[in-house]
Amino acid sequence: MTTRSPFSWFQALGRRLPRPAVPDGFVQGVQHRLVLGLNHVLMQEPEAMERLARQRGRVARVQWRGFFIALQATPAGLLDLAPRGAAADLRVELTQASPLGLAREALAGTRPAIRIEGDVHLASDIQWLADNLRWDAEEDLARLIGDGPAHAVAAAAGRVLAALRCFAGGRAAASVADHRAP
Repeated sequence: MTTRSPFSWFQALGRRLPRPAVPDGFVQGVQHRLVLGLNHVLMQEPEAMERLARQRGRVARVQWRGFFIALQATPAGLLDLAPRGAAADLRVELTQASPLGLAREALAGTRPAIRIEGDVHLASDIQWLADNLRWDAEEDLARLIGDGPAHAVAAAAGRVLAALRCFAGGRAAASVADHRAP
């Protein structure tokens, strides 16, 4: 017997509803804050900055459904938003169309399926960044509230994330078993 997700009605509703237009100012604000966050993480890893400095001026465009961000490597080894209309040297598209599916993959700790086109060297350096860069949120939090409380918050967040991953992993395994059932 094939079972359906309890959220299938939500996904069907999402496909039928018109998509509201997102104001350009909102999108630009989110993109600028994303670049600031990425640069904060990059500045904590000198080798990452060296790799990006070698790619200065190169543009990578990352897209998911109708949303995209075009990032350009700076001479300082950081990222900036590429000028509007700049040709992308590398295009990366997340192929998972469902937001719930994308969230499930992220919680399960798996990388989403992507399609890549463009410069191999830039793709290699971005892959290295994805494999080696990690944000030390506990260290940043410790600067605000102190070491002890930051450690306690990080430990609690780690337990919540582990529980969510266990839940998502169990749901993903059940979903695969449901699709394989005759």
